[in-house]
Amino acid sequence: MEFDIQKIMESIPHRYPFLLVDKVVDVVSGESATGIKNVTINEPFFPGHFPQKPVMPGVLILEAMAQTAGVLAVDFLGDDAKGKVVYFMGIDGAKFRKPVGPGDRLEMKVQKTRGGGAVWKFDAQAFVDGELVTEAKLTAMLGGE
Repeated sequence: MEFDIQKIMESIPHRYPFLLVDKVVDVVSGESATGIKNVTINEPFFPGHFPQKPVMPGVLILEAMAQTAGVLAVDFLGDDAKGKVVYFMGIDGAKFRKPVGPGDRLEMKVQKTRGGGAVWKFDAQAFVDGELVTEAKLTAMLGGE
């Protein structure tokens, strides 16, 4: 199963310039998914984040992983998630191994380690060309309207 941008925008409230997932693929309902972000020089953060050597901020890579996890959780919960938002509760063990820049295709793999109700935990990894660039353990909560 995969989700296009329309389905992603139905699942999470983020919009440009903060919607950081273009597509979600390899979805195993309620268990795992891979988010895709095509990084371009037109990103609004590049003019101010190392203009001589553009680098995607690490916190935005974490956010892209969290958005992927949010889409997975909201889809799994279906009607129980209507009108609710997935909020970050924690980030543990974040490691940044290699810079991400324009032209990279960022693939965020999220695997649920706990969840199904209000609180979810995920192991998350981001890759470029099959090489691990970022990893973290994410905790999120489904909040009220």
